[in-house]
Amino acid sequence: MKLLLDDANIKNIKEVYEYYKIDGVTTNPTILSKQGEKPLEVLKKIRNFIKDDQLHIQVLSKDYDSIIKESNLIVKEYGNNTFVKIPANKGGLKAIKKIAKDGINVTATAIYSPMQAFLAMKAGAKYVAPYINRIDNLGYDGILVVKKIQNIIDANNFDTKILAASFKNSNQVLELIQCGIYGFTCSFDIMNKFVDDKNVDSAIDDFVNDFLKLDSNKKTMIDYLL
Repeated sequence: MKLLLDDANIKNIKEVYEYYKIDGVTTNPTILSKQGEKPLEVLKKIRNFIKDDQLHIQVLSKDYDSIIKESNLIVKEYGNNTFVKIPANKGGLKAIKKIAKDGINVTATAIYSPMQAFLAMKAGAKYVAPYINRIDNLGYDGILVVKKIQNIIDANNFDTKILAASFKNSNQVLELIQCGIYGFTCSFDIMNKFVDDKNVDSAIDDFVNDFLKLDSNKKTMIDYLL
């Protein structure tokens, strides 16, 4: 199972890497635009920090030839473990066929339906990235859509994996983890909610206070063992 951070802020990335075992970083044009720096410089900082972990970068081109050119330039600049994110519309699907055949890792993004995902799998995408919260906002069930996509993968023995995205809370992530979904990319805010239980802090304080009753001068086992 893969867990990625959906962020381009290098401070946030370093913080998440410090505490959690994650597998890479996903970006998109909106995320990059929020950093207030040139996008190439932001992406270079990310690549230098995460080393050989996955880095997902989205194309902005819309026509076939430009998507192909942009994809090749992205991989040339940021390395082989860079995944090119291509929206799964008709033009994008055409480009995915070519790019995947050339050996470039593709993440088919902006997935809103199982049929979109199926077509991206057939085209050779390594990942399909359904937008859970955005699907919900359209009046559908994002979790159910992801489960249907997983059923397509299982029933047809596709090598493509799901990289679920666009979460509104950590419970959505947990539900899909329990279903065996392969990959998740979560925002910094959502990831910080994974371990945000004040009850845990309260329990720890209780343990410490009870321990101090033995000897107020000995706060931890270190004081007893040294």
